[in-house]
Amino acid sequence: MNAVAIFDIGKTNKKAFLFNESYQIVWENSVNLPETTDENGFPCEDILALKNWFLQCWEEMKLQTQYHLKAVNFSTYGASFVYIDEEGNPLTPLYNYLRPYPEKLKNKFYSKNKGEEVFAVKTASPVLGSLNSGMQIYRLKKENPEVFDKVKYCLHLPQYMSFLLTQQGFTDITSIGCHTNLWNFNKMKYHKWIEKQNITEKLAPIHSSEDAVIIENDIAVGIGLHDSSSALIPYIINFEDPFVLLSTGTWVITMNPFNDKKLTFEELQNDCLCFLQYKGKPVKASRLFAGNEHEIQSLKLAKHFDVAVDSYKHVLYDKEIITKLRAKFKQYTKGDSKILKDCPFNKRDLSEFENYDEAYHQLMLDLIAQQIVSTKLVIHNSPVKKIFVDGGFSKNSIYMNLLAEAFPEMEVYAASMAQASSLGAALAIHKSWNTKPIQNDLIDLKFYKH
Repeated sequence: MNAVAIFDIGKTNKKAFLFNESYQIVWENSVNLPETTDENGFPCEDILALKNWFLQCWEEMKLQTQYHLKAVNFSTYGASFVYIDEEGNPLTPLYNYLRPYPEKLKNKFYSKNKGEEVFAVKTASPVLGSLNSGMQIYRLKKENPEVFDKVKYCLHLPQYMSFLLTQQGFTDITSIGCHTNLWNFNKMKYHKWIEKQNITEKLAPIHSSEDAVIIENDIAVGIGLHDSSSALIPYIINFEDPFVLLSTGTWVITMNPFNDKKLTFEELQNDCLCFLQYKGKPVKASRLFAGNEHEIQSLKLAKHFDVAVDSYKHVLYDKEIITKLRAKFKQYTKGDSKILKDCPFNKRDLSEFENYDEAYHQLMLDLIAQQIVSTKLVIHNSPVKKIFVDGGFSKNSIYMNLLAEAFPEMEVYAASMAQASSLGAALAIHKSWNTKPIQNDLIDLKFYKH
């Protein structure tokens, strides 16, 4: 049977899978690689260790003789460049997108480009320092011109992984279209600052995310995708009716592929952005640090009530508790965007709650109050009728029931599938390896009534 190899490179976990033609995982491998540091001592990905693990896995996959390995593709975290020379060797560490950005250099950049507000709206990129990957190129050019001169290509991480097999440089629209400061969303082309800084020739040719290059043994190699865009692909393929996807993890990212309204500066300030999905269409998205907040508050609750840290996993939605809490405590239901800056639960006095279950229900009420505002930012003025939730919160009955109640005009579903971003990368190059039609049961749905 035909199979496709997928490498899913996260900041923490590196995973490799073989999918058969029915999109079932038939082989897997995962590793956590220790970080190294850059020249300033800031933690970063060990690019050599990553390369070695990848090539070792690739050889193992080719030995799985029960499957006919037809293709390979990549889904990786974004905002990360590998600068390669003429021989294809990295010239710098794989700088961390969390490393602090020099304020003076940032101010110089924006003052040359009509200021933060005008530039951010044009590029659909909130001002995020190193998380705007184009700013990393600008920094390299200004701080290290000798190294910059040796750069043949600046490759985002998914395209570097592909390069290791093809020795060909490509640029993928999902990588350059995600808060990079590189893409002009008004004109749907590179922003002119890139040409002015003589960076254009160091960006490899743009190719479709559905393209593949044939290497030895007739294996098709995809050019790779940004993981957020990749995780959206199964939904775009499986559902025609307008929807939003809440992808929940450390961040809860609300993605709306059916909102083509231009971003406003106010939306950008509230952590909205646009990225490009694999067919090049804009997706409006909002971010909320809700998974991280949930983790912090769960630790506080466990300590205060002297219970296990993961006790919340056993707390089921209780409508009576919700009714009681709404009568007893102030709830945040105005929909003011100020709520996005700080979770109301931070100001709650835990001694006022009778028990752990009651306090945890209030935490979820406060997180949902924030989520309503964040999600409405991207649902506004669009024809969306369905909300899909995947990731950690999709398994939380309190979160799901409160979300369904908050959006009574929507159909709200908990969605689950194995490895969404890996599945998306496999689907993107379906025609290069799979002889079967794409089935419509890749995603399991559970409907929540309001």
